[in-house]
Amino acid sequence: MQERRGNDTDEMKRLHPSLLLLLLSCVPAVRSVQAPAPATGSYRLTAEDDRLLEDLSQRSFLYFWEQSDADTGLTLDRTRTDGSPHDEHHRRMGSIAATGFGLTATCIAAERGWVPSEEARRRVVSTLRFFAERAFHKNGWFYHWMDIETGERLWRSEISSIDTALLLGGILTARQYYSGDAEIVELATRIYDRVDFRWMLHGHPTLLSHGWKPEDGVIRNRWDNYSEHTILYLLAIGSPTHPITARSWYAWVRDWNPYPGFDFIGNAPLFTHQYSQAWIDYRGRRENQGARIDYFANSVTATRAHRQFCLDLKSRFPSYSEDLWGITASDSRKGYVAWGGPPAQGPIDGTVVPCAAAGSLMFTPELCMPVLHRLREQFGHRIYGRYGFVDAFNPILDWVGPDVVGIDVGITLLSAENLRSGRVWRWFMANPEIPRAMEKVGLRRVRLEKKPLPTHTRSKG
Repeated sequence: MQERRGNDTDEMKRLHPSLLLLLLSCVPAVRSVQAPAPATGSYRLTAEDDRLLEDLSQRSFLYFWEQSDADTGLTLDRTRTDGSPHDEHHRRMGSIAATGFGLTATCIAAERGWVPSEEARRRVVSTLRFFAERAFHKNGWFYHWMDIETGERLWRSEISSIDTALLLGGILTARQYYSGDAEIVELATRIYDRVDFRWMLHGHPTLLSHGWKPEDGVIRNRWDNYSEHTILYLLAIGSPTHPITARSWYAWVRDWNPYPGFDFIGNAPLFTHQYSQAWIDYRGRRENQGARIDYFANSVTATRAHRQFCLDLKSRFPSYSEDLWGITASDSRKGYVAWGGPPAQGPIDGTVVPCAAAGSLMFTPELCMPVLHRLREQFGHRIYGRYGFVDAFNPILDWVGPDVVGIDVGITLLSAENLRSGRVWRWFMANPEIPRAMEKVGLRRVRLEKKPLPTHTRSKG
């Protein structure tokens, strides 16, 4: 990871002193799923909620503003919680998935006036020019990790299908946010149209590979069961230049996951329900084949089941409670772990991962907002800093992770924005390729039942 250049930081301070002061201030038969009301209409944010989300969102954005290279636009995979330089191993390691979150974050910041609009546009243009004209690609696909200054491949990383898809989430969000800007539209369209989705099938009729490496060739693992990949398949099916068949949508397994009181698809960590839906708006849509899944409602159920799973661990880890829960892929005392549940995955030890609840704000705000308030009010002096919440901490073992991770900061910001305004969903879904892909696979709109608003908004007492 890379230490910020002093002259860049000084310039930012000259241009945006009020921004930095604000950001750094502390604010005390056929199985189917019932479609809920849209997230933004089923929970009324209190003034206290909105103050917390505004502060958390601005701090989250600051990560992408400060920890992305101004020339390439590549965003660091991780950094220290206070923004100080990381160890040599991570100091220049950029993540293309984090960069996709970063492009979206810049659109949010421009819309909300957190940075001057021309500064935001300049960052977006630099990023798109880099990926359109300078970054190495293999048939339009990019390496997972790159040197943020040079774009050089790092860590012998793979040409990654899912990370390229998350990057495209940000690129296509920018294309619609700046829909009147001919240069941005042209660059973003060129990058998307160049991706050869058929090549990533690598001989399979329907299932996309995880990627490719120059040393080993095709990665044999495929996106063959429910995970974070739905954005990848919709981008591939909707591609105007290299589309794959709509049959691919139904080629992967819907693995039902029963847990007492719940039934949903997906048995991987919670982030797999969140990442695609940071951009894709599945609300009010259901498949017209097979199990007729409503993916938004499914993620609501998955979040509720995960909360109950944490509560059921209370006898072993007494810190878990109704307003303190959440485990998803994150740092731990022993390194990065893909943990969560149900079913239980990884060596769960009582660690709390803030982005687990924060990333599900768009699904279950009535359950997730109390967690964020508890984290901020009880533990904020230790876990809430320059870029928001630390990646993970353990209140039982008195351990606080030293880092923030770009994709976890990103899902926090995008989920919060979708709850507050629905803007990311609106921007991304304005790309005609996505609704067209949904129509091809039969993700049709269904009539939502009108339900009274819940009465469990957070009191101010």
